[in-house]
Amino acid sequence: MNKLLNLENKLKPSQKMPVLFVGHGNPMNAILDNEVSKEWSRVGQNLPEAQAFVVISAHWYTDGTHITDAPKQPIIYDFYGFPEELYKVKYDADGDPELARVLKNAFLKYEAMLDSSWGLDHGTWSVMKHMVPNPKIPILQISLDLNHTREQVVQTFKDLRHLRSKGVIFIGSGNIVHNLRLLNWSGKVFDWAEEFDQKITDHILKHDMKGLINPQKVTRAAFHAIEMDDHYRPMLAVMSLLDQNEELIFFNEMIDLGSVGMRSFITNG
Repeated sequence: MNKLLNLENKLKPSQKMPVLFVGHGNPMNAILDNEVSKEWSRVGQNLPEAQAFVVISAHWYTDGTHITDAPKQPIIYDFYGFPEELYKVKYDADGDPELARVLKNAFLKYEAMLDSSWGLDHGTWSVMKHMVPNPKIPILQISLDLNHTREQVVQTFKDLRHLRSKGVIFIGSGNIVHNLRLLNWSGKVFDWAEEFDQKITDHILKHDMKGLINPQKVTRAAFHAIEMDDHYRPMLAVMSLLDQNEELIFFNEMIDLGSVGMRSFITNG
């Protein structure tokens, strides 16, 4: 136990770090200079000095909870059919095996596993490339356990809340509205996508976790908007890290291709 406490003590006490949820959307945002990527850059420039980034990406779903522990993070091109330029993107980021053990200890009752076979998937690097183009501190990922209910996602990530005061910035990366089967290439937003985005935004602002955990009870639009909830769960994870009265600031509030919500938020102060 003392060894674990010493590991956590390597993180110096800090002001409470912000928490972010980022709608990452199309992998092409990694190489595009557009409204979305410009906002990522702006937000990144205003982040406080931190000791580590920990990302919960929609693209790492595992049997059990896994935590990256390699000292160097490879990037993963977990998509296909895109221009060759996208597969040539590099992002030089360190990991931190000691911090990975700190996170594992926080998840002790969930029997979390360290994992050096993963790296940074595009839910992470496509955003961080703009937000933190030259990272000086480690970036780790925590997976989403495919066996967990939404309630369990919330309960699990609550156990990391204290690390916000140890210099750790947590980022959830997904999309609140996400239905790739119903893309509208004309760009016109589906009514159900807009309805879901607005209603869930209201519940986010109220910190109403009961409503967020049960979106189908909030609106029937949920049946289209989160047909699969893998991109929705990172938002639940980071909401569980907030204090009840924390104010949130939204950015990138558009819906892309009719059914991919880019709405993102960061804690204020």
